[in-house]
Amino acid sequence: MIEPVTVRKAESADYARITQLLREAALPLEGLAGHENFLVLSRDGRVVGCAAIERYGEYGLLRSVALEPNERRHGFGRRLVQETLQQARRDALSELVLFTTTAAPFFERLGFRTISREEVPAPVRASVEFQSACPATAAVLHCVL
Repeated sequence: MIEPVTVRKAESADYARITQLLREAALPLEGLAGHENFLVLSRDGRVVGCAAIERYGEYGLLRSVALEPNERRHGFGRRLVQETLQQARRDALSELVLFTTTAAPFFERLGFRTISREEVPAPVRASVEFQSACPATAAVLHCVL
């Protein structure tokens, strides 16, 4: 039986675990400012997933979406991204952009659509992810909020 999970804003004590999850998922750590823009998925008080939004004016960069491998395929990734989208709406963002080398189909199922790098809003182009952390071959997706 899978125990219930909760999604909450990350706290400073979660940052080491977030970093571990990102390393295990081979996601970039460059440009992470800390825990203040993260949501975490926890089970029994243990962080098992994370996602972050970097704000660039009215735009957001969805990044660092990671789950423990044994937590995948249970709908938790979907729940985490949906909660992140709700947070972006509460923060009055107009659009979220993301870069991925492996998960484009997952994000497409959640309403994201592929765009070209040239279509990335100018403020988001200043991000470390756009500039250097993500390869030029990464898929670029966006979701208008």
